[in-house]
Amino acid sequence: MPRKPNYQFERLDRERIKAAKAADKAAAKREQKERDEREKSGGAEPSGDA
Repeated sequence: MPRKPNYQFERLDRERIKAAKAADKAAAKREQKERDEREKSGGAEPSGDA
């Protein structure tokens, strides 16, 4: 006998996976933007000790 489907759990699980994937993508995009800004500014971070 096949198992009874639990549609709500399956939907919530798909949404959780989708949200985690979107968060990973946003974090990677943010890191890439920071990396590009550092390279554009000359590489090194300016220090306040000068």
